[in-house]
Amino acid sequence: MPSVIFHLAFPARDIESTKAFYVRGLGCSLGRETKASLILELAGHQLVAHLTKEELLEPRSIYPRHFGLIFLEKAAWDSLLARAKAENLHFFETEKLRFAGSPTEHSTFFLQDPSHNLLEFKFYAHQEAIFGCLDRQEVGDSEAH
Repeated sequence: MPSVIFHLAFPARDIESTKAFYVRGLGCSLGRETKASLILELAGHQLVAHLTKEELLEPRSIYPRHFGLIFLEKAAWDSLLARAKAENLHFFETEKLRFAGSPTEHSTFFLQDPSHNLLEFKFYAHQEAIFGCLDRQEVGDSEAH
């Protein structure tokens, strides 16, 4: 195991539908589970769904809040995209190519889980754009937020 892994806790309206989306839909490994929480493994990182009674509103936009994965291999991104379609997961935004032909070119799509949490999955054509390309201004849909 790496010396550090990422942890993200997020709200869930229903544990069973959350489990179905993340485990069956995305292929996450299931960890500990209670009536009020669910631990999931996503690409070696820990996600924890916590049941909430708060109203969880459907987002109008992908901004400002979403989370997800950046794939280092296009075939893995393509595979998850195909899985999401085969599992009939809810696409908030279907796949698209951002900044085509630029150093920050990347493929992306957004899914919405049953509690309205948004997840983005990306593949950068040039890995240096993940943290670099500091001379560039392209971030997300720059004009959208």
